[in-house]
Amino acid sequence: MSKPQPKFLTLDAESATIKLTKPATLNGVEQDTIKLRAPTVRDIRNSTATSSYDDEQRELNLFATLAQVGVSDLEELPYKDYNRIATGYNFLVREDGV
Repeated sequence: MSKPQPKFLTLDAESATIKLTKPATLNGVEQDTIKLRAPTVRDIRNSTATSSYDDEQRELNLFATLAQVGVSDLEELPYKDYNRIATGYNFLVREDGV
């Protein structure tokens, strides 16, 4: 049985919008949500190629690409919000009906 979708997460077929616990500065603009687009195979491959096989860096690179923000913006988020982004990503890429 799959987990229910969290209240901080809004999904559609091509993106996940995550409500942050507090506003954050992303690309120089204060925002209270962050939106991830659905990844492509190229996104996954590029995040691996640019990470020197460091799993944490690979994930940061991927999330930054999907959200169209800088890695440094993600690094400044509270860890709780980063976990929300990871949860949103997992819901976005899981199989329908699973």
